Amino acid sequence: MKLSQFRFRLPEELIVLEPPHKEFKNDDGTIDKVYHRDECRLMVVHRKSQTIDLFHRGPKGKETKRPILFRDLVDYFDESDVMLLNDTKVFPARLFGTKEKTDAQIEVFLLRELNEELRLWDVLVEPARKIRIGNKLFFNEEGPMVAEVIDNTTSRGRTLRFLYDCPHDEFKRELFSLGTTPLPRYIISQRETLPEDKENYQTIYARTEGAVTAPASGLHFSRELMKRMEIRGINFAFVTEHLGLGSFDNIEVEDLTKHKMTSEKMIVNAEACKTVNEARKSGHRICVVGVSTMRAAETAVGTDGLLKEYNGWTNKFIFPPYEFGLTDAFVVNFYPSESTMMMATAAFGGYDLIYHAYEVAVENRFHFGCFGDAMLIIDD
Repeated sequence: MKLSQFRFRLPEELIVLEPPHKEFKNDDGTIDKVYHRDECRLMVVHRKSQTIDLFHRGPKGKETKRPILFRDLVDYFDESDVMLLNDTKVFPARLFGTKEKTDAQIEVFLLRELNEELRLWDVLVEPARKIRIGNKLFFNEEGPMVAEVIDNTTSRGRTLRFLYDCPHDEFKRELFSLGTTPLPRYIISQRETLPEDKENYQTIYARTEGAVTAPASGLHFSRELMKRMEIRGINFAFVTEHLGLGSFDNIEVEDLTKHKMTSEKMIVNAEACKTVNEARKSGHRICVVGVSTMRAAETAVGTDGLLKEYNGWTNKFIFPPYEFGLTDAFVVNFYPSESTMMMATAAFGGYDLIYHAYEVAVENRFHFGCFGDAMLIIDD
């Protein structure tokens, strides 16, 4: 398929900068916000019938006037079905330092640790034109955190060696204490990073540190919703894919077969395989939550349709047409025009149906982006 086939008009006001919340005015005039992860809207897309549901259905299946909310997700699954989730944990990757001699402020975005012993990190710097090999950056006037640029990797990419002599755990704690939540550029260009972003931009089941981008479709799950699913008998399985910034890279070729995704580290353990494969063999559904989870699942699935243990890297790029090996249902957010995430959604739901679903979403003022609304694609 062609890049231009995934182009649509997205009004800027539909891109939201915070999760669903209610505001309360205090006596002193200040505003408090109470966030409700699972109260975003949910569009339900039916692959076989080629229909779209926006409103909740009552006991007799009659459509009501209440929009479907994400917390209604539990109603679409049965006992022994499985939710497959990405348990990667976002670390505070955005730091601000000063360049030696000039005191110019430099943003340093940590991507991944290259060498634990040598304290080497792969980073992005901004403004890149000011940072050359041999430059030193200072991150805390009152502390010893200093880094030296030892290599140029891309136009904005650098390799830093942190000059900090202490046990590795202490170094990581100190480094991360200087960082802030790595919100996407489209958010920080519109507002400052808030203290509550540390919690909001993290799934409640995150446990394996290594991501600089949150698996956004999982941000909607609340503890209450997961408990309700547990009571219903729905099972959870977790894979790990450490999201980088590759999903946000602009695609620069019209022919999608020529686009190369950035590789990301992923792990599928024996426990996840057991949970998923038992459900698969007994005829229960596997619902994959988010594009990163889908990429991991499709990387690790065997020709027999069963999930295999895997510890390595994936650069899988999913776009139509694509034959899926594992998934029965898909939970995903609404994403910008020409994005790899929209393409993966269209691969699963079918290009025509998903493109129409996006038109319906815009017409009905659904919210886009990591804190926006969600779509459930089911095979009925």
